[in-house]
Amino acid sequence: MRTNIEIDDELMAKAQMLSNIKTKKAIVEEALQLYVTIENQKKLRELWGKIEVDDKAYE
Repeated sequence: MRTNIEIDDELMAKAQMLSNIKTKKAIVEEALQLYVTIENQKKLRELWGKIEVDDKAYE
């Protein structure tokens, strides 16, 4: 999907320096993937202790 967005130049430069990722597109994609991962982890944490897992099913 093509999208035009304005991103703070200093923030982008810091992200490129820290990650060694060369393109702005790749930086944004990496950041979005990280965001999705974090949000999924939050949802899993909310379920912690609420679901009973049958360990015998994995033996």
